Amino acid sequence: MSHPLLLRLLAKRLEKGKEIPERVEEKKGITYALRPDGVLFWIHAASVGEIQSALVLIRILCARFPDVRVLVTTGTVTSARIIEDKLPQGALHQFYPLDHPQWVRLFLDRWKPDFVFWMESELWPNMLEGLRDRCIPAVLVNARISPRSFKAWGWAKPLTGRLLGTFSLILAQTDVDSTRLKGLGYSGRIVVTDNLKYSAADLPYVPDVLQALQEKTQERTLWVFSSTHKGEEEMAARVHKALKKRFPTLLTLIVPRHPERRGDIRESLEDCGLHVCFRGETHILPTDQDDLYIADTLGELGLFYRLCPVAVIGRSFSEDGGGGHNPLEAAQLGCAVLHGPNVQNLQQIYDEMDEAGAALRLPDEASLRETLARFFENTEKLKALQEAGQSFANNKAGVIDRVMEEIEPILIAALPDRLTLERVPE
Repeated sequence: MSHPLLLRLLAKRLEKGKEIPERVEEKKGITYALRPDGVLFWIHAASVGEIQSALVLIRILCARFPDVRVLVTTGTVTSARIIEDKLPQGALHQFYPLDHPQWVRLFLDRWKPDFVFWMESELWPNMLEGLRDRCIPAVLVNARISPRSFKAWGWAKPLTGRLLGTFSLILAQTDVDSTRLKGLGYSGRIVVTDNLKYSAADLPYVPDVLQALQEKTQERTLWVFSSTHKGEEEMAARVHKALKKRFPTLLTLIVPRHPERRGDIRESLEDCGLHVCFRGETHILPTDQDDLYIADTLGELGLFYRLCPVAVIGRSFSEDGGGGHNPLEAAQLGCAVLHGPNVQNLQQIYDEMDEAGAALRLPDEASLRETLARFFENTEKLKALQEAGQSFANNKAGVIDRVMEEIEPILIAALPDRLTLERVPE
């Protein structure tokens, strides 16, 4: 994309509140932050979806290599707000520059990373070419290639193969991802390590806030529709309306994936005939009269998974074609996991959980309604799904160990005499 078009894009994003005005220059590779002295690892996690995986890696790198500093880049305001207060000592955050040669050059000149960890699937040609030209070692971690990405990149296989060749090692989530990466022209070493999200720490929460919510909802029948996308809020309202006749104390919690959609959500629920409460920045608590409680806040999903016995994972029923979000975050916290049919972005995780009886796939809205009713009436069945999900999540927690077994030798070989390795737990 040309320089004027990128500037216009940034201006439009500023107008829409999708950029932070005082930090928008970072998108051009310009920053007043100083590069830390010594060895600098750079981890790029594009958006919200990669953050939990990135945090697992960031924390263990900071623990294993205490003298190293870690630069973390993300592309969106939401991801920045989520990650900044979770970074361990020794790590700092910047916005990733848009992929223009000049801005990429400014970024690399400023930060001079010694080693790069690229998360999941984004391939930016100018940045990857910049890393190659400067001979900066890089690995692709938690690599995932969706069917859509495989088709999109397949038209330019020589270019894709060259870009992937930037990485001396690729750690893929699944055998399918490994096959697709080879099909796109990668000829280097690929190791299947499973999904790094399996090793993510439990989502955080504030105990006092949880207690306040528990006190307000202790007489209510609860379920949460988490990380919702367009169309799923209205679906939740219809399900609630149908179930309320049988369960008069029902409270439906909705946690939008993107809280900035609150205006559209408010409008879509205007005529639903239910009492709707938005949590908002002031953290309003639900009343006994409320039917739908919209948690339009950031970083509180761990709170609602601890509050509710059953979770429906968003973007599995949505109008945008779906794709799913991470079901393990709910399972880790003992929340029964339900999901719709459209989970192609995390297909293997969902398939494994479904086959193990650790999650339940539902084909449509009617089956969701019936399943929730069954769980509300039969707590033994609900408890069985909760326990199966939590057991599955616990058994999958060792992915980070496999990742580090592959990464550590490469780091030590790439930076001889510059790393001090500490054998301490994460």
